[in-house]
Amino acid sequence: MAKLSNSNIMVLVMIEILLFYGAKYNVVGQCDSDMQSLVTQCAMYVEKFLPQLDPSEGCCNVIKNANFPCVCQHITQAVLQFIDINKVVYVAQTCGKPLPSGTNCGGITLFNLDSIHPQ
Repeated sequence: MAKLSNSNIMVLVMIEILLFYGAKYNVVGQCDSDMQSLVTQCAMYVEKFLPQLDPSEGCCNVIKNANFPCVCQHITQAVLQFIDINKVVYVAQTCGKPLPSGTNCGGITLFNLDSIHPQ
């Protein structure tokens, strides 16, 4: 039986959280596929306990097509336990799709690209 690394376990936990909250809040049909693609392609670049890395081409392709206002509406405090919002901002900016000032993700409103203010 293959052993899962901590990173793989975190990705699985994030997928479970997103799928649970997606079903609970009827996200399916809105941005569920964006959320799932972001988790599978970009999780390692935004995980709270991993070093900051430049995102892969696959991650950037997902970022460029993601509906961030919708995705950010469905980021919960549970998800924020596993992701670093500063890394989310960095990855989006590095991929050429910076989050607009005033974007709210998980109760955190982004002002400018350098500062993050909890609500």
